[in-house]
Amino acid sequence: MRSAFLSLLFLCLYILFVSVSSAPSTEFVYPNFTASNLRFVDSSKGAFLFSRSSIFKAGLFSPRGDSSSDFYFSVIHVDSDSTIWTSNRDSPVSSSGKMNLSPQGISVIEDGKGQTPVWSTPVLPSPVYSLRLTDAGNLLLLDRFNATLWESFRFPTDTIVLGQRLPLGMFLSGSVSRYDLSTGDYKFVVGESDCLMQWKGQNYWKLRMHTGANVDSNFPVEFLTVTTSGLALMGRNGTTVIIRVALPPSSDFRVAKMDSSGKFIISRFSGKSMVTEFSGPMDSCSVPFVCGKLGLCHLDNASENRSCSCPDEMRLDAEKRTCVPASQSLSLPVSCEASNISYLELGLGVSYFSTQFTDPVEHGIELSTCSDLCSKNCSCLGVFYENTSRSCYLVNDSFGSLSLVKNSPDNHDLIGYVKMSMKKTNAQPPGHTHRGSNFPLIALVLLPSSGFFLLMALGFLWWRRCALMRYSSIREKQVTRPGSFGSGDLGSFHIPGLPQKFEFEELEQATENFKMQIGSGGFGSVYKGTLPDETLVAVKKITNHGLPGRQEFCTEIAVIGNIRHTNLVKLRGFCARGRQLLLVYEYMNHGSLEKTLFSANGPVLEWQERFDIALGTARGLAYLHSGCDQKIIHCDVKPENILLHDHFQPKISDFGLSKLLSQEESSLFTTMRGTRGYLAPEWITNAAISEKADVYSYGMVLLELVSGRKNCSFRSRSNSVAEENQQNSSSTTTTSSGLVYFPLYALDMHEQGRYMELADPRLEGRVTSQEVGKLVRIALCCVHEEPALRPTMAAVVGMFEGSIPLGSPRMESLNFLRFYGLRFAESSMVEGQNGESENMVFHRRESSNSGGSRHSASYVASQEVSGPR
Repeated sequence: MRSAFLSLLFLCLYILFVSVSSAPSTEFVYPNFTASNLRFVDSSKGAFLFSRSSIFKAGLFSPRGDSSSDFYFSVIHVDSDSTIWTSNRDSPVSSSGKMNLSPQGISVIEDGKGQTPVWSTPVLPSPVYSLRLTDAGNLLLLDRFNATLWESFRFPTDTIVLGQRLPLGMFLSGSVSRYDLSTGDYKFVVGESDCLMQWKGQNYWKLRMHTGANVDSNFPVEFLTVTTSGLALMGRNGTTVIIRVALPPSSDFRVAKMDSSGKFIISRFSGKSMVTEFSGPMDSCSVPFVCGKLGLCHLDNASENRSCSCPDEMRLDAEKRTCVPASQSLSLPVSCEASNISYLELGLGVSYFSTQFTDPVEHGIELSTCSDLCSKNCSCLGVFYENTSRSCYLVNDSFGSLSLVKNSPDNHDLIGYVKMSMKKTNAQPPGHTHRGSNFPLIALVLLPSSGFFLLMALGFLWWRRCALMRYSSIREKQVTRPGSFGSGDLGSFHIPGLPQKFEFEELEQATENFKMQIGSGGFGSVYKGTLPDETLVAVKKITNHGLPGRQEFCTEIAVIGNIRHTNLVKLRGFCARGRQLLLVYEYMNHGSLEKTLFSANGPVLEWQERFDIALGTARGLAYLHSGCDQKIIHCDVKPENILLHDHFQPKISDFGLSKLLSQEESSLFTTMRGTRGYLAPEWITNAAISEKADVYSYGMVLLELVSGRKNCSFRSRSNSVAEENQQNSSSTTTTSSGLVYFPLYALDMHEQGRYMELADPRLEGRVTSQEVGKLVRIALCCVHEEPALRPTMAAVVGMFEGSIPLGSPRMESLNFLRFYGLRFAESSMVEGQNGESENMVFHRRESSNSGGSRHSASYVASQEVSGPR
C-alpha cells in the first residue's frame, strides 16, 4: 500500500516537473537549458522565451507553420508574426532539432546527428549567466554582472527594427523566398556615402536614387537606423543625418527589410497587418533577375504592372524557366574552347543594370574592338556598347534581368549583344564586316606598287608617334610641380564612371588650336570642335579652378559624366594635362536660349516652341533635384545656360561644376552664386539654400519666355498702360520714363486677369490668353519669396502636363517684387544717366523694410556673377 502511494506521488511529481519545464519563460532563461519545437509546441507553438511585455518571442519555428518543414531558431514579433532575426538560416533543422544554452553560449543541433552544432555563437570572453529577450527584440547573452557578451542586433540577417543600428560595412541579406530563409542573392549594404543594393556582388540601386530619400549632408556614414519618424543614415557620432527617409511619425512596430523580391522595404504594423511605407527600387524592372536569365522586363507605366518576354530570336524554355536561342545553330553557354563565336543583338532600348554602376572597360573604341575583348575573355557573356561615347561594357557574371524601358533617356544609344557559340563557320562578331572569298583582280595588279607607299606611310606615322611621345614626356616634366596636376598620374587611381579621356593634342586639333570661340562664362571659354569621326563638340577650357590634385577633378567629372537625361547637356569626355583642364560636351546647334529668344534679327520662337522649352527645362531640373544619384542644385539657371538642340530641344548646361572653381575665384561669392535678375531672395538674406533657389530662377526664365525680353532690361510700357497706372498706383515701378520691372508687371496683370498684355508682341496674336495665363501662374508660384511656398520642379512638370492642378500665386509672398521693382527703376535711371553697365549684383544684407518685404537689397555696379554655387 505504501509502495503504491509512493509510486503515485513520484508520478505526480514527474508530470508536474515536465509541465513546468515545458512552460515558456519570460525575459530570461539560464544555462543547461534545452528547447525544441516539439517540447513547446502545445503550450506556445514552439516559443520558449517571451520578452517582458510579450512583444517578441524566441523559439524554433517553421515559416510554413507545419511540423514537417525546416525549422529555424528565430526571434518573432508576436502581433504581426514577422521574423526579425534568424540564427541557422543556411542550416535548418527538423522539428526535433534543439537549441541548447550552456555557459559557453547558444548552439543549434540537429537531433540524432551527434552534438556537432549547425550554428553556434562565437567564443565568448566569460561564461554565460543568462539569455535575455528584450522588448526591443534584441537577444542578449549576459554574464553574472549583467554585462552583454553577445547580442543578436549586432548580427542582423535580413531585417533591422526600431532603434537597431546597422554599422558601416554591415549588410542585410534577403532570403531565397518567404518559406526558404537561406541567404539569397540580394544584399543591402551600408556604404561610406550611401546604402547600396547588390545582386551577386553587383550594385543595382542606391538609397538616394529614391525620390523619398533626402540628402542632408556629405559627412562619412557611420550607421543606418530605423526611427519613429523614418529611416536615417547617420554620421559624426550619430549627431548628423546624411540621408533620411521621412515617414509619418509613429511608435508602432516598424522594420526595414531586404526582401526576397530584391526590394528594400520599410513597413509598419498598423494594428491588423503590416503596411508598406517605403519600397525601392520604385521600378520593379530595376531589380535584377526578376525575369530570369536573359529575360526582358517590360513595365506598363500606366498600371505599373510588370511582364516578361525573351529577346528577338530567342524563346522561353519553360522547363528551365530561361530564354534560349530559337535557332538550333546557336547555343548557350559558350565554352572557352568555342571557336565560332556569334553575338545576338538585343537592340536599342535594352539596358543591363550593371552598366549604371560599373566602368566601361574601354572608351573611344569601335564596336568590333569591343566584341573582340569579349571573345578573348572566357568569362565574358556579352557586351553593351554606347554609340555616343564609344564606351564598351563587358558582362562577366550571370546575366540578370535585361530591363526594357521604352523611350528611356538613359539608354537611347546603348546597344547590347549576347555571346553565343555558332555551329556555322561564317559567324562574325558585331562591328565586323563579312569578307567574301573573291579577291579583286585590281588588287593583285596594284599590290606590289602600293605596298611600297604603304610601308613609307606606316614608317612616317610611327616616327610621328614617337616624336609626340617624347614631346609629351618633356611636357610632363615641365608642368609637374607642387600644387599642379601631374599628367602621368591618371592611371594611378581608379574612379568609377569616369567618361572618355581625350589627349590635349586631340582637342587642340579638333578646335583648330581653339580658333572658334562660341561662348564664355565663369568657368572659362567654350570652343567649337570637330572630332575625327566628324562629330561636333563644344570644348570648355576650365580656367578658374583650384583643385589640389587631378583625382578631385576626375571625381567631379565622374559625377557629371554619369548623369544622363534628354534635357541635360551630355558630357562626352575630358582632358587633364598639367594646368590644362578641358571638358568635351555634345554640340548644341541652335546655341543658347538667350541668343535665340532675345535676338532682334533671328526667327521668332513660336508659342509651342516656348512651351516645349519650358517643359523640357523643368524636366531637366526635376531630374537634377530628385532623379539622379546625387541631388544637384544648379544655382545659375538662366537663358544662357539653357542650350537648344534639334527642333529647339532644351538642354541644361553647366550643372554640377561648382567644385571646379578655385578658392580665390569663388572667395567673393562664398555666400552667393548666380546672376542678377535670377537670384532667389534667400541668396540676399542669411536663409539656407536649397533646390528651391533653382525653382525661383526657373520662374524668372519662364517670365522671359512669355515676354521675349529680359526681366531686368530697359523697356517702356504702352501709353495706355502708363496712363492707367498714373490713375492706379498698384505698381511701384512706373517712373517718369516708363521703365518697367517685368516680374512686377506680370504680377499686376495677373491680378487684373490681363494676360495678353504680357505676351511677346512678335507673336502677333498666335497665342491665347489662357495659354499665357497658364505659364504666368506657374512662374509666379515659382518666384514666391518663401521657398516653402514654391512648388518642386517635379510638381512644375505636373502642372505643365496637366496631372497636377495649376497653383495659385500667393500675393502676400509676392509683395517683395514691388520693392525689387522700385530699386530696379531707381538704379536703372542712375545707370542710364551715368552710362554705367547694366550688370549689377546683390550684396547679401538683411534689414527691415516696411514696403511689403522683410528684406532689402542694395545694388552695386559689378560684373555678372556666373557659375553654380
